[in-house]
Amino acid sequence: MLRSEHDVLVIGGGVAGLTLALHAAESRRVTLVRPASDDQGASRWAQGGIAAVLSPQDDFDAHVADTLVAGDGLCDERAVRFTVEQGPAAIEWLLSLGVPFTRDPSPDAGYPYHLTREGGHGARRIIHAEDATGRAVLDTLMIHAQAHPAITLRDDLTAIGLIGDALGQCRGARCLDADARPVELLASDTVLATGGASGLYRHTTSPQPASGEGMLMAAELGAALMNLEFQQFHPTCLYDPEGPPFLISEAVRGEGGRLLNARGERFMPALDPRAELAPRDIVARAIDAEMQRTECDHVYLDIRHLGDAAIRHHFPTIHAHCASRGLDIVAQPIPVVPAAHYSCGGVATDLDGASSVPHLHAVGEVACTGLHGANRMASNSLLECLVFARSCAGRLAERREPAQAPLSPWQPGASSVDRERLRAWRLGMRDIMSARVAIVRRDSGLEQAADALEQLASEVAPMVQQARPSVALASLWHALRLARLTVASARHRRESRGLHYNPDCPRHDDGKTAPKPSRIHLSNLPDEA
Repeated sequence: MLRSEHDVLVIGGGVAGLTLALHAAESRRVTLVRPASDDQGASRWAQGGIAAVLSPQDDFDAHVADTLVAGDGLCDERAVRFTVEQGPAAIEWLLSLGVPFTRDPSPDAGYPYHLTREGGHGARRIIHAEDATGRAVLDTLMIHAQAHPAITLRDDLTAIGLIGDALGQCRGARCLDADARPVELLASDTVLATGGASGLYRHTTSPQPASGEGMLMAAELGAALMNLEFQQFHPTCLYDPEGPPFLISEAVRGEGGRLLNARGERFMPALDPRAELAPRDIVARAIDAEMQRTECDHVYLDIRHLGDAAIRHHFPTIHAHCASRGLDIVAQPIPVVPAAHYSCGGVATDLDGASSVPHLHAVGEVACTGLHGANRMASNSLLECLVFARSCAGRLAERREPAQAPLSPWQPGASSVDRERLRAWRLGMRDIMSARVAIVRRDSGLEQAADALEQLASEVAPMVQQARPSVALASLWHALRLARLTVASARHRRESRGLHYNPDCPRHDDGKTAPKPSRIHLSNLPDEA
């Protein structure tokens, strides 16, 4: 088995991982494991932009207040204020690297770059690069990472597990190379930047969604996971059963897009005074209910009234992509449907990205910082990636310890993996989660999901013990156990709050104390105790 020693090991190469690497490399040597699939992950498909207080007409208190409202009483206000107050500096850093944000040419603009507004925000505070912000930021960060002498990029490896030592500390990661050969990377400090868990569901907004692999890898070492029940469904994914998923940005509604049902009627103004600009959980549930009421498998997002010039100016990527799929959004409303988009829960961390396991950090969607609470507000995600990656790098700069040997040598199995069987298992898991643990959950459905996932796990477990390791098998096993923990978290929360809506307990259950985040460990599964 190949084994090597490293200083800081970063697993994941989206915006969070690359930002962490660039800042940590100012004081330490960094190895970044970034499989080719990261190019199709959530960061690249982030269209809308980055929320930050940049306009003279905006202020920190307003951004904090909007975030707290969207989080439905479950945000950690300290984490919210920390993130919001660090936002302008993070944007200035991106500008210094050359990210091509869209400028505002109007002579009375209070800020040189165009700021748009999205759901839940009371002001225009979303800086963007046309409608392809994630791609612009990711490409810029990648150029700088490739040129940095203290950063080593490994695109030939995929992490499938973490390495622990006898003291319960993280000491690196177990990986597979392109030929499925095992490789161990020992590290003084390890940072997970592996993304969320939207891949647990059948329909997502990303072509290559993560399935919570990093969350479960951390849980295997004993890290606490938090708020897994709060899975965000983006209200507007392009409805095209025959084609790949494609997100229709929140900014489309921010610039005046209107939601219409199958009969061409607006339905949001009657449900919420903010109409189409209500937080995502409210809009997604409204669309889901309207689809059921009209017995239609989608609704429409209409921007025809904005006119050809405005549509092409603000949404060139969306316009071009829809045109490539036979849809002229200048002349036709866009068919849309909610799809799994963002995990508000994940590895519980502090404000520096530290988990409950020594020498293991998590940044980006894999982490749960307390910023999002029960529902992430639009465009706070890339902001969180930037702010917490920078703070985590600051913590890493203050200490370094040599990597130690793992607790026990890795002994992979020997039998082969049936790929079609793996595929069927994964589809089965996604169908269970989509049918029972999606936008609306009921007690009976959650019970059925728990039983079905436990049965599925009992079928997969023997193969995990006996088969040669593969990325597909490891990903499935991580995802399946995370799905079970998600169901357990949803069953434990006896209320409806934010993204977790259960008609069997439809009200907030605040009682005499403030609502609490839900923490869970892998040992909460009976067969993992």
